[in-house]
This record gives sequence, C-alpha cells and structure tokens, in this order.
Amino acid sequence: MDRTVKSQILKRGYSIEIWREFLIIKMTKLRKSNNMKTQIKNIFNNSGKEEILNKKGFYSISPNSKDNRNLEIIRLDNICKRYKMGEEIVQAVCDASLTINKGDFVAIVGPSGSGKSTMMNMVGALDLASKGDIFLDNIDIEHLSESRLAQIRGKRIGFIFQTFNLIPTLNALENVALPMIFQGVSKSKRIEMAKKLLNDVKLSHRMYHLPNELSGGERQRVAIARALANDPEVILADEPTGNLDSKTGEEIMRMFIDLNNSGKTIIMITHDNELAKRAKRIIRLRDGKIVSQE
Repeated sequence: MDRTVKSQILKRGYSIEIWREFLIIKMTKLRKSNNMKTQIKNIFNNSGKEEILNKKGFYSISPNSKDNRNLEIIRLDNICKRYKMGEEIVQAVCDASLTINKGDFVAIVGPSGSGKSTMMNMVGALDLASKGDIFLDNIDIEHLSESRLAQIRGKRIGFIFQTFNLIPTLNALENVALPMIFQGVSKSKRIEMAKKLLNDVKLSHRMYHLPNELSGGERQRVAIARALANDPEVILADEPTGNLDSKTGEEIMRMFIDLNNSGKTIIMITHDNELAKRAKRIIRLRDGKIVSQE
C-alpha cells in the first residue's frame, strides 16, 4: 500500500470521526478492491485498532474499541462515599459507575438528599472516594498529592456554583483573573484574558464593578467567565440557574449550549427535570445510587 496513504491514516491519531471520514473517502473509491481492504485492515490491526466492515463496505472503529478511552475525560468505577456524622455512618453515594466523554453535556439529576452534591465533589475531583476509583484524563486521582491534584483540577475543570462564589472585595475583572494566578500566568496575560472573557459574556462595561453592584445574572456570567479562565476541558455547574429568574436562567442555559457546541464538556447538577432535558445525557440519582442513564 502507498506509504503516503498509510501515513495519512496513522497521522489522524485516534479520533474516531477523522478516521471514519478518511476511510469513507478512500473506500468509496476503492471498495471493490479486496486487496486494498485487506491492507487497510492490516494497518488497523498493526495499530491496535478494532475494525468493523459495515454493510456499505466501509471500515470504522468499533464502539467497544479500547481506543474510546481517548475520549474519556472523567470516569468513576464502583465508587462509594461514606461520612461519619457523630456515631452514625452515612453512605452518601454507593456503587456508582459513570463515564463522561469529551464533548458530553451531562445533567446529573435527583431530589434533595439523593447524593448530587457528593457526586459533584467526586466528579469534579474535589473529594476522594471511600471505595472505588476516580479517573481524570485517565489518571487515578487517588495516587496524586493534594498540590498536584489541585493543579490538574484547576487546569482541567472550571466550576460554576449556584451562589456564584465571587470574592466580594474583588471587581469582576479581578475575579475572572484570579484562577490564572494559580496556574502561573503573568499579570499582563491574566488581565488580557480576563477582559476577553468578560467581553465574551457581554460584561465588558461592568468589569470594574464589585459583585454587590451586579445583578444575579451578571454575577453568574462573571462566574462563567472565571470558570473559563484557564481554558478547561470541563465545566462543572452546580444548580447554575437556581438563584436566577426564568429569563436569566434561559440566557445562562443558552451560554452552556454554546460552550458545549464549541467543544467544552458540560456537567450540570440540578433537581430541575426541565433543565436536564436540555442536556445530551441525563444521569438520575436516588438514595445515593445511579438509577438510570438516559
């Protein structure tokens, strides 16, 4: 087989979509050539790929291929989380397994006391499991030092909270720039990026205002800009519209959808079933257990 074609295929790395596009083009032209099919199949086998010859004669990657691990951003394997409250042991989450892939928009839904907050803490690598394993970008966080975990978490995940959690003595610009300090970004770069992010959320005219001078919707937009400060792969939003009126909540949801369409992975914790329907996947919790994944 022509070396150029082989290098083109291998150069695509492990992106399922790019592999499929390339092979469809090639196999459309050459699908009658069994010799060509055999050679492509051999390349897949030599590369550790698992292939399927579909009804149209095109090769594609199996959904069960190990290479799908390259799409994983967060994985929970049979995790449990227990807390001691006085003499009582409370099991907040029990035997939960969950995989979140790059580009997902996942809503984690459940009533009060279902374990949503605990699940959020573990999905966001804010807490370790009592049992089971948590993987962030295929790294088992159980074996990381707290400082290393904080650095990875700060780079990979942006957090948005129901109560905004802005620093009251810092203006909007300073709040957005704050996470970049911990990633070693220079002051000039921090200010430049913070201004751009505030402009992106349509708050450039409010950048020097303190949080108590902003409306609830404006504060949440500042929180979104802050969550994006280190260009994380994942946005983790805890009841992001809980303190907002319906109109402002809809504006925030549209921002999340736009972010997801741009390639960000969105994980939203909510008790609102209507809000959850806007996500691509819904994980339902009850009494600390995952009862369904839609």
